[in-house]
Amino acid sequence: MAEEYSAPLLKKKYYKDCSGCKVDQMKELQQGIPFRELVSIWIVVLCTALPISSLFPFLYFMIRDFHIAKREEDIGSYAGYVGCAFMLGRALTSVLWGIFADRYGRKPVIIMGTISVVIFNTLFGLSVNFWMAVITRFLLGSMNGLLGPIKAYAIEIFRAEYQALALSSVSTSWGIGLIIGPALGGYLAQPAEKYPNVFSKDSLFGRFPYFLPCLIISLFALAVTIATCWLPETLHIHKDNDRSSDDSYDGLEAATHESNTKQITEKDEGRECTSLLKNWPLMSSIIVYCVFSLHDMAYSEIFSLWAVSPRQFGGLSYSTEDVGQVLAITGFSLLVFQFSVYPYVERMLGSVIVARIASLLSIPLLQSYSCMALLSGFALGLAINCASILKSLFSVSIITGLFILQNQAVEQHQRGAANGIAMTAMSLFKAIGPAGGGALFSWAEKRQDASFLPGIQMVFFLLNVVQAIGMLMTFEPFLAQPRH
Repeated sequence: MAEEYSAPLLKKKYYKDCSGCKVDQMKELQQGIPFRELVSIWIVVLCTALPISSLFPFLYFMIRDFHIAKREEDIGSYAGYVGCAFMLGRALTSVLWGIFADRYGRKPVIIMGTISVVIFNTLFGLSVNFWMAVITRFLLGSMNGLLGPIKAYAIEIFRAEYQALALSSVSTSWGIGLIIGPALGGYLAQPAEKYPNVFSKDSLFGRFPYFLPCLIISLFALAVTIATCWLPETLHIHKDNDRSSDDSYDGLEAATHESNTKQITEKDEGRECTSLLKNWPLMSSIIVYCVFSLHDMAYSEIFSLWAVSPRQFGGLSYSTEDVGQVLAITGFSLLVFQFSVYPYVERMLGSVIVARIASLLSIPLLQSYSCMALLSGFALGLAINCASILKSLFSVSIITGLFILQNQAVEQHQRGAANGIAMTAMSLFKAIGPAGGGALFSWAEKRQDASFLPGIQMVFFLLNVVQAIGMLMTFEPFLAQPRH
């Protein structure tokens, strides 16, 4: 077999001081799954995802303590404004961060994103009024633009045969972060009330009852920020006077020619690239991604608000600790599924088919939520845990498939901008999610005696309408898949 590689079909030119070329050379020599890079991507995405939803279990009580809502039924509306501030900030800056990543590299954007978590998530935990909470969340979203570049990075740091696994790790970590975050918020919020033997009411955590979960996440982000200083840069930045051919890699070029030739040569040869906005495989996957993102964000907020709301309004009367326990179990199940079951199913059926099946099964599952308020005790605990696990497995399966389609639709020098466009559009929809979800929840609580879908039944019905729209959009000819 070695003789087959002794005479490469095409000898690639490497630039000796280009970090992207060094990564390409490193990939040539890799054997097996690169676990170190996988873990690096996983913790960076987890660091970004944790603060997004960690506030949901205690947001209801935080808004109540701000004394800005005149009636208890209005708390959901104000909670929606705080929830959407992050996504609104990210929507305004994601394309700029993507362009920055294409010009100066993925690594600087990643580091600045993790630093923003350290600063603004800490300040959010110290919020003393409604407007401070909104502003700190908005600034956190504005400065945290790494989710788009990290998907480009995941494609570029792995060999072609592991790129689906790389993007799967992004969506898995993101999904787990959106579950572990609320679990941390549920367990650690109001520590002076839950753990009076450890935290006194006169301590810092007694005066700021929602600071502890934010502090834990910020300390984790600080550790991730330090670790990312050793990440390799994957962007190719070439200087014409610094061209060097590395003959020692001649024998390896033929073996990986198909997965690497496009990354360097297209930009240098000056080929025309279709405008990203006219790239229908990219844009169609982004549109579908936005619809499901809207649904997932609205669901995340509504689930926590519903679980902690009183029984008289159709809720479960759960404590923040109860919500945290449900989400912790869900997060562990999601981790097991994504690294054991999903890769096997995706290889058999393909990412798009998996997304269609998952979106279809989500509809009857979600409509069953309103019936769970009739249960209690062990039956309620079993039902809500099983439903939460299945809903999260379906959501992550859908998002992973769309990640793969988006990044296959563009070349390297466009991935930062392409993912920036995706993040901007997705963030706009996700900003609508919490605001709309909170307003919808408050409206539903006021119509308990309606003849058609009273109370919380209307909330889950409308969530299913969005889910059904997204499912229909996964079918041809709307969702165009890139050809290779």
